[in-house]
Amino acid sequence: MIKVKLIAYTKNAESAVAAAIRQCYSSIGALNLKKTIDAETRKRLITQVLESGHTSTLEHASFTFAIEGVSRITEIQLIRHRIASYSIQSGRYVKRKDVKYVMPESIKNSKLFKKCIKHYQDCNKIYNELIDAGIQAQDARYLQPQSLETKIVVTMNARSLLNFFRERMCTRAQWEIRAMAALMLKEAKKAAPNIFQNAGPTCETEKVCWEGKMSCNKWKTIKDSDLKSRI
Repeated sequence: MIKVKLIAYTKNAESAVAAAIRQCYSSIGALNLKKTIDAETRKRLITQVLESGHTSTLEHASFTFAIEGVSRITEIQLIRHRIASYSIQSGRYVKRKDVKYVMPESIKNSKLFKKCIKHYQDCNKIYNELIDAGIQAQDARYLQPQSLETKIVVTMNARSLLNFFRERMCTRAQWEIRAMAALMLKEAKKAAPNIFQNAGPTCETEKVCWEGKMSCNKWKTIKDSDLKSRI
């Protein structure tokens, strides 16, 4: 089961972002600007930059998530988002005697499910035998499948997070990273509801799908939405 917890974030994140927005057009310093921005103004300023696309000021707020129960497959997809910091459970130094694996529902419901379970058990058995024989964990891990569960700490600024939600909450993203992204967004909204008020795939947030011929056609169910191409 995927677990996501927001373990740290910029203190008064939305106030810091609003002050940064105001700083761009004011001779007064951000310290004093921050004191004069009320909740209504803060929301208006953040909404304004979100709608205009001038979102560099959102980079002043960062969010750190602790993630558990995801596979190495999702880890690989996650780290493709380069404007972020990652700390990942090491397969070189952490010996995993009792490991868990992530399995898609399609495999769980297939006739080959029992064979898959045996495959995992065999991999784990050989891995442990190698460890017991004195083989280093960094070499024994070559026996472990990509479905191996891992633990990750990731930090992104708000702008990068919005891009992450845009790409990974699209139905064309793989099911596991979509589920993880949904949990991350739920946590992020608690800390900064105005920043993430309209986060998600473009078909929902911008009423446009950029997937062209690869589209899932969800945009057709959304009023006034459109299908476009980046080419």
